[in-house]
Amino acid sequence: MNVYLDNAATTPVAPEVVEAMTPVLFNTFGNPSSTHAFGRQAKALLENSRRSIAQTLRCSPSEIIFTSGGTEADNMALHAAVTQLGVQRIITTRIEHHAVGHTAEALKVTNGIEVCYLSLDQKGNIDLNELESLLKEPTKTLVSLMHANNEIATLLPLEAVAQLCRQYGVIFHSDTVQTIGHYSFDLSVIDIDFITCAAHKFHGPKGIGFLYVNKKTRVNPLIHGGSQERGLRGGTENIAGVVGLAKAIELAYTDLEAHQTHVWGLKSYMMSRLQAIFEDVQFYGETSYEKALYTVLNVCLPATSKAGLLLFTLDLKGVAVSGGSACTSGATKGSHVLEGIGADMTRPNARFSFSRFTTRDEIDYALKQLQEVYQKNL
Repeated sequence: MNVYLDNAATTPVAPEVVEAMTPVLFNTFGNPSSTHAFGRQAKALLENSRRSIAQTLRCSPSEIIFTSGGTEADNMALHAAVTQLGVQRIITTRIEHHAVGHTAEALKVTNGIEVCYLSLDQKGNIDLNELESLLKEPTKTLVSLMHANNEIATLLPLEAVAQLCRQYGVIFHSDTVQTIGHYSFDLSVIDIDFITCAAHKFHGPKGIGFLYVNKKTRVNPLIHGGSQERGLRGGTENIAGVVGLAKAIELAYTDLEAHQTHVWGLKSYMMSRLQAIFEDVQFYGETSYEKALYTVLNVCLPATSKAGLLLFTLDLKGVAVSGGSACTSGATKGSHVLEGIGADMTRPNARFSFSRFTTRDEIDYALKQLQEVYQKNL
């Protein structure tokens, strides 16, 4: 049996998404910037998809800018804030995805901005009072905080942060890559400047996502060379990818509550079984439904002399999990997120992440293999 429990890294493409994309790849090859029939056909698919996504998220179609994914979208937001909107300080945390963290540090070097890191508790929560005290300072500021941490699942109180930012006239960007497709968004109510999306996190194709830019936030071209995407991102659009993204969002939100109930049930079951199997097991980040991303569970396992072989051994047994962010799991350095919350880096950890396609049988198999690994002391 092969079990895939690394859905925070990427998800399998839903069959309906493949079905929607296939005729586009075969038949709709026109450039959407062309004025002839082939181009108009592609343009229609592009704009219909944009309208569908905007309707789901309760925003204007013109606020959706298609990108190659979440990393590009995060980069675009931070660069626009600094180079176009006059931001002199970025307030963030040390446990953001590297698409934000590394970009902020690069802008510090190239543009001389200040990067201010909020303190965190042991579960990765920020202190809203600390944030507010910083926002009272007159420096032109961007707040960049991820909606849900991709390693430890802790959720940001998004609306509370958005309200604080508006109160003090501060620009707000949130990396929502792990939450779009898993939580409802009403962007007509949440007053936020930028959010980001990657289709492959909710059973869409890789290489496509979007940057939401609030219509009240005026930015200039972010990639030059063409007038595509309201002139903000030059380059011929990935029509098949856009269609796949729109279909994936449609599927995600059609039965969202049922998906949430199913996946949360799997996560809760796994937590209880792990606590029954191991005496000394802990969970990183928040774990309640209200405070944690229901698709991710980061487990601190009992100490072992062969901790470095844990994920490799599980892989040999057909269980695919991660030791942290899949974007960095091949690196020799430990997780910057776990370091950022003061975790015990001498103990092995495993990030299990689930999707609506995950079954209880798969959870049971993974638990059995994990238990056998420890019984044999790796």
